[in-house]
Amino acid sequence: MARGGHGRGAAGPRPRIQLVALAVSVIFLVIGVLGFVPGVTTGYGDMTFAGHHSGAKLFGLFQVSILHNALHLLFGLLGLVLARGVGGARLFVAGGGAAYLGLWLYGFAIDGAAGAINFIPLNDADNWLHLGLGFGMLVLGLLLSKDAGTGGRLDTPADRP
Repeated sequence: MARGGHGRGAAGPRPRIQLVALAVSVIFLVIGVLGFVPGVTTGYGDMTFAGHHSGAKLFGLFQVSILHNALHLLFGLLGLVLARGVGGARLFVAGGGAAYLGLWLYGFAIDGAAGAINFIPLNDADNWLHLGLGFGMLVLGLLLSKDAGTGGRLDTPADRP
């Protein structure tokens, strides 16, 4: 019989918020990797490390750079770590949604700006994707975690077995 994470009883199904956090994490990892694949990323030879001058576009639509792809990979890895617990999964999905809404605002604020403030290549397709991701993740993070952990602790603190 499978045991829970701390050896107490049978392991039950994961709460939906953890499954969503895991799925979102995997999607970001795949997108981060695909950003480095020539052919999937058009204009691959024009990719820069950072800045708005990168000519590379993921799927020929979303402007990317090495930094942009690395941020997708880091966000995906963070999600894998946080998805291990209900509280972390909630933070990743809802907090990540809020962060993407902030990135959407940043994308519109820097539109056409030059200089150090424009360090991530973002085009209109990126901005609309960030708006959809932000709202979607925020809503899922808040709605799916509504009943998670009711009747007990969300997570066992690290200092207690």
